[in-house]
Amino acid sequence: MTTVQRFRLGAGDALLVIDMQRDFMPGGALPVAKSDALLPVINACMHRFDSKGLPVFATRDWHPPDHASFVTEGGPWPVHCVAGSDGARFAEGLAWPATLRLINKGEQRELPGYSAFEGTQLRAQLQRQDVQRLFVCGVATEYCVRASVLDALKLGYAVVLLRDGVRAVCAQDGARALREMQQQGAILASPEALQ
Repeated sequence: MTTVQRFRLGAGDALLVIDMQRDFMPGGALPVAKSDALLPVINACMHRFDSKGLPVFATRDWHPPDHASFVTEGGPWPVHCVAGSDGARFAEGLAWPATLRLINKGEQRELPGYSAFEGTQLRAQLQRQDVQRLFVCGVATEYCVRASVLDALKLGYAVVLLRDGVRAVCAQDGARALREMQQQGAILASPEALQ
């Protein structure tokens, strides 16, 4: 009989919700399959953290219209999450806490903007909150989630990836990214393990 690891939330913990934006939902410019199924899972996680007075951070791609990653500029991706556009808005149905801390990323034309730490104030905000352990969910597993988790680990944070709270663009690539994040020190856990 296997025992499920539980995580008692407390001081030093924070939730990081990555890129739950309209353009990444089904029907968006760069859809992640079944990403809309994450909404109740993420809402439950946010409620758990907020009810304990713990910080909730959310990233959003906030690209200039000529971002280097766009196909129109020679990059690999369709135009998506342009700052101020409808597609850059958060997905309908997310129950953000009043204390949400918002992090814009991908604002600089030449930076990919995958990681929540690249060109942002996230690290400074985490330090101000004395955060030591990050619980991570959102999209997409093999891109922005992966980059953010790996950067967090390099910066010395303990990272718990909420495996039922992420979705990948490609299932195979997502599985490979999960293995890589684990190998680098991330712990995979179910959102139900949060106490």
